[in-house]
Amino acid sequence: MNKYPLWKYLLIFFVVAMGCIYAAPNLFSPDPAVQITGEDSSTVVDSALLERAAATLTEAGIALRGKELVDGKACLLRLEDHEAQLKAQGLLQRALGDSYVIALNLAPTTPRWLAMLGARPMKLGLDLSGGVHFLLEVDTAGAVSKRIDVYSSGIKRILREAKVRGTITPQGGTAIVGRFADDALADKAAAAVRKDFPELQKTAEPAESGVKVSWSLTPDKIREMEDYAVSQNLTTLRNRVNELGVAEPLIQRQGRNRIVVELPGVQDAAAAKRVLGKTANLEFRLEAKPGDELSREQFEFRDTGRGGPRTAWLQRDIVITGERVTDAKSSFDPQTSRPEVNITLDSEGGTMMNRVTRENVGQRLGVLFIERKSRTTYRKDADGVEQVVRVPYYEKRIISLATIQSPLGVKFRITGLDNPVEASELALLLRAGALAAPMDFIEERTVGPSLGADNISRGFHSTLWGFVAIAAFMIVYYMLFGVISVTALATNLVLLLSLLSILQATLTLPGIAAIALTLGMAIDANVLINERIREELRSGLPPQSAIAAGYERALATIVDSNVTTFIVGIMLLAFGSGPVRGFAVVHCLGILTSIFSAVMVSRAIVNLVYGRRQRLTSVAIGQIWRPAAATATPSKR
Repeated sequence: MNKYPLWKYLLIFFVVAMGCIYAAPNLFSPDPAVQITGEDSSTVVDSALLERAAATLTEAGIALRGKELVDGKACLLRLEDHEAQLKAQGLLQRALGDSYVIALNLAPTTPRWLAMLGARPMKLGLDLSGGVHFLLEVDTAGAVSKRIDVYSSGIKRILREAKVRGTITPQGGTAIVGRFADDALADKAAAAVRKDFPELQKTAEPAESGVKVSWSLTPDKIREMEDYAVSQNLTTLRNRVNELGVAEPLIQRQGRNRIVVELPGVQDAAAAKRVLGKTANLEFRLEAKPGDELSREQFEFRDTGRGGPRTAWLQRDIVITGERVTDAKSSFDPQTSRPEVNITLDSEGGTMMNRVTRENVGQRLGVLFIERKSRTTYRKDADGVEQVVRVPYYEKRIISLATIQSPLGVKFRITGLDNPVEASELALLLRAGALAAPMDFIEERTVGPSLGADNISRGFHSTLWGFVAIAAFMIVYYMLFGVISVTALATNLVLLLSLLSILQATLTLPGIAAIALTLGMAIDANVLINERIREELRSGLPPQSAIAAGYERALATIVDSNVTTFIVGIMLLAFGSGPVRGFAVVHCLGILTSIFSAVMVSRAIVNLVYGRRQRLTSVAIGQIWRPAAATATPSKR
């Protein structure tokens, strides 16, 4: 009656054991560290750089816990405390220069054997680790208006080629209005536009003098453009955040046109806003011909496969800019297996590219990347205090220079790249060279590292003392069954932490609140079971039957209450944002683990304790009051 088959015991043991293993990394506090990476993939990061950085910190009196080279791509220097991080970052940035990104990081101290099993600690949110939070709103209407201007230029070109007379003007940022002398010209214009721009909706109506034709975008096309603008800005922001030196930033979309940026460890909000809002662009130019001195410019061309950086001359005339690039993806040439980048332009860009390349087959086409950056300098003020000064400047460099094999159109590919990393970076730069739409900062807040540490301490102690209080009550009131309930509750906490670690969920302060709530809900299920068993004993059932009936009859109530609460959690997850979503994730996972621990784990322990006894006369579940009797009959203790 109160026995599980062997496979069920083994399953429960396996789940709990895996939970303990994957929750264990959270017991090992990470070391505060600084991480050194190159500004781009061509910057050398090796053991010599690691030793140089370590020597710089040692000479400044900053103690190191350790140093390591991570996959030949980054140097990691472990420090003694968080206070040394900002000082170390400044020293290294000055010593190594702007060619390296110095990031604040938390280096895991997980034992090697746990790491080999894929066990990793949970990530900490901004409110627990400190940093800056921005909420940006993308001007999607501006993006649509910008595309309308592109369509307007395209329609003018089409009508000029078709020799159709009329005036074309954008209207309200959502439509293009054409005015023609008569119906015949209007019909001819509409046919020509429909051929090149089938996605535009046309409406015609009589005007005071002639015919008025309006072209507008469909709602689906507008939504597609808005989604593209937000996605493009997300990619751009991720690329720009690297300059801030943030190891694990959070950059994600929120709602239809907003983006959340959280930068753990960053305390200079002004610098962060300056970098996030900086400008960058791309220009496609033909290589200058020999002897053409007046219409050419010289730029650096990084060519790692042919002896390092070199220079090339490009024409001053611009074929197209990066604003015409709508998509760029890295891939491999199916014939040569060499890396390449596939480019997609808008129709106007495709037309201009085709016209220029058709006349210049055999020449080389350069992709020039122009970025507004800042150079860090140091100088002393009137009081002799050293100040950090950032001088803005524009950096121009050629990121690709390839021979035109045939006329190019809307879609073409860039070949001649040395490795997949270079191709991937080029695709990223083409996609993220400029913001697709303007953005406004609508919310900003800063969380200090000391406040984050205080939040962790308060959250930990509130959960700990809540657990202790619950455990004390359960053991006093329910005796051995209380001990079993507390064991199941501890198992529930371990399983919840392991799930959060496996999913690499970010733990925030609301998440800690959800853990505390989960403990209360989990013990409530055990209280229901214990009271149901008491009720069955009070009605006269034998102990073995009372235990079985108690678990079976309490199950429906437990499942019902948890399912309704789980639905609420799903709604919070679906429609909430920020801290609300963090709470909802932990809350939903906690409901799943609490049902498993309250029903399966506690029942398995009870079965092991009482299930083998054939003649069980009493159970240690505290006082069982029988209203029909004049006195209370205590159960066996």
